[in-house]
Amino acid sequence: MENYLIALALGAGLGVPLAVLSGALGQGRVGAAAVESIARQPESAGQIQTAMIIALALIESLVIYALLVSLILLFVIGLPTGEDVLDAIKALPVSGG
Repeated sequence: MENYLIALALGAGLGVPLAVLSGALGQGRVGAAAVESIARQPESAGQIQTAMIIALALIESLVIYALLVSLILLFVIGLPTGEDVLDAIKALPVSGG
């Protein structure tokens, strides 16, 4: 049971921040590329801006999917009960320091 709680906490707790950081890096690259493209060809700024907005929406949807998976992990599959958490805490080794 301890390993299950640890894996659940790591999966849910690290999945969303990793997705957010990856999404932010991707959105930054898309924005930089779009600005650079508009600087090179100002006459096609409308088409570039449209493609950029669509790309940003797709990247953001992936981050929202990661949040959804994290919430499913926590609340649907296995949010531990209070007794499970207490049992896991009691089973932890105590260091004598």
